[in-house]
Amino acid sequence: MAGMNFHEAFLDELRDAYDAEKQLVKVLPKMAKAADDEELQSAFESHLKETRGHVEALEQVFASLNEKPVGKHCEGIAGIINEGAAAIEAGFDEPTLDACLIAGGQRAEHYEIAAYGSLIVWARTLGYDAAVELLERVLDEEKSADRILTELAEGGINERAAQGVEAEEEAETSSPSRNEAGPMHSSRTTKSAKR
Repeated sequence: MAGMNFHEAFLDELRDAYDAEKQLVKVLPKMAKAADDEELQSAFESHLKETRGHVEALEQVFASLNEKPVGKHCEGIAGIINEGAAAIEAGFDEPTLDACLIAGGQRAEHYEIAAYGSLIVWARTLGYDAAVELLERVLDEEKSADRILTELAEGGINERAAQGVEAEEEAETSSPSRNEAGPMHSSRTTKSAKR
């Protein structure tokens, strides 16, 4: 009995990636809304536009292969999304939630980077030149989104989350009269700072 061939395996992975992008189109607005840092909100909103473009690019890949664009439920991205939803519901303080949103976003990006890397190599091996070009563009955008999230994390979001821990530890070890200075503040713009 013959199993699936390499072309069919490629289509299976392509369907998985297509579903992953469609799931992310639904969740990125929730991540943007949950983010306190305005630059992080903007990054999620910008990547939402890119992700819609990824859906279109994958539809073009399907078309180049004379295949109908159909998704196959992507369990991997669904698990990452569920972890992110749990973080949003966990009740973290705003800077910590922003750090958790970045971590979840990067998990999704790394999953996609691995998937697109494999798809590109397989498409190149199969001689699907049009697919390679489209998939390389998507991969570049996924890598860029990951870099942006790293820059935001290292550019102050993780530090603000850590300052909250330091302030709590200081409050626990200080008497009320000695702890009047309050937590340290960042110059980054957040929703909570505008309230």
